[in-house]
Amino acid sequence: MNSGRLSLGRMGGMKIRNTTLLLFTLCCWNATIAGETTRPNILFIFADDIGQEVLQCYGGQSYETPNLNELARTGMKFTNASSMPVCHPSRLTLMSGKYPFRHGKVGWGDYPKEAEAHTFSNHLQRAGYKTGIAGKWQLCLLGDDPLHPRRMGFDHWDLFGWHEGPRYYEPMIHQNGKVRTDTLGHYGPDLYVRSVIDFMKRNRDQPFLAYYSMAVAHEVTDDLTPPVPHGPFGRYDNYAEMVAETDRNVGRLVAAVNALELREKTLILFVADNGTPPEIIIRAEGNDLIKVPVVSRCNGLDIPGGKKQLTNAGTNVPMIANWSGAIGPGQVVHDLVDFSDFLPTFMDLAGQPIPDDANLDGVSFADRLRGLAASPRSFAYCEEAVLPKPGGVEPDGKSSGLKWVRTQDWKLYNDGRLFHMSEDPHEQYPHAASEDEVTRSAIRTQLLGFFEDLNAPARVNR
Repeated sequence: MNSGRLSLGRMGGMKIRNTTLLLFTLCCWNATIAGETTRPNILFIFADDIGQEVLQCYGGQSYETPNLNELARTGMKFTNASSMPVCHPSRLTLMSGKYPFRHGKVGWGDYPKEAEAHTFSNHLQRAGYKTGIAGKWQLCLLGDDPLHPRRMGFDHWDLFGWHEGPRYYEPMIHQNGKVRTDTLGHYGPDLYVRSVIDFMKRNRDQPFLAYYSMAVAHEVTDDLTPPVPHGPFGRYDNYAEMVAETDRNVGRLVAAVNALELREKTLILFVADNGTPPEIIIRAEGNDLIKVPVVSRCNGLDIPGGKKQLTNAGTNVPMIANWSGAIGPGQVVHDLVDFSDFLPTFMDLAGQPIPDDANLDGVSFADRLRGLAASPRSFAYCEEAVLPKPGGVEPDGKSSGLKWVRTQDWKLYNDGRLFHMSEDPHEQYPHAASEDEVTRSAIRTQLLGFFEDLNAPARVNR
């Protein structure tokens, strides 16, 4: 009833009865839809190392992504979703609803124990959801803490041993506290997808969170000796093959939701953890790993992978929401979203109130998904998130300490650089002091105020 107008006919004697019957029917239909969409199932697909420029629905020209294109065509595509520049800080923010600096000194690949009870999965459990996850964890070494996912709010898990064993061919998979012994001859991503599908089948009659934390399109683990390839006979996948695998698995999961007749009751949410890698491992020569650059064509431009950088290429990630019970087709949304927003959004969708003392950085965008209102977020934030690796070594051995805040149109780094993002999305030309100083000063004042609101531990050049 998108027209907002009802045609009631010309038969005067029947008009009132027809109107009453029609309005009653509409009320029943709306009540049914509202009941189905109040507490949706959530299929959360978290891709690894996929920038916006990779997907055709964002203008990508180097790879074919038909299933993701269809998800966007029939749903809602976000253009301003911001991650952290690398994987673990993104997951830390995602699970907690708080930016990395809020957690103090957290080791690389760890999760603060005092925050374990307050993950979005724990909140959904308390709201009556069954929760399952498969694929990548990267919040502890599961060999040291095999029941960590249970404390983090998951009823079932199939997770590869991050930096403990293979993630692709014949993977090491921790399932509910034990290492699986049935992976010989199998390809990891196939096993992770099967786990998610089986979990949805087992829990089709109650609300569920099915979290597929993809292995692709991340390169193979680089610190195992001897090196472990993607497949048998020493085979390594190139980046295009991993993108194809990403899209294929999205299609398999969507098909499973359809087969279970759960499409109208299920929010399918696809997002990537950070941008495309600048290079990937393509083969091994003995114990030496050989890498090649990753450059993708998008909207007529060649875009080098931006992972580890705070630029758009590193942190402006693809995000697609599809929920046929609530989201109309073909929507393009420019609202700001960052990874701290997923926890309050999931709680909102589940009808779970946020505690007054939660002190979240995130805000819910559930009303945008329901078609009621735009996200209330006024700015997004990103940081390099220097988290010490085991032994006290920082990521890559160094840090620039960069941070930024941004609106839809402007981005300010803490080193003082200002970019007009709507005109310069690739951040090639810092806004000069000579350009419209009145406007520039007002924008800088606004963005500096956002830094002050965050109270982030960083020196901000004014």
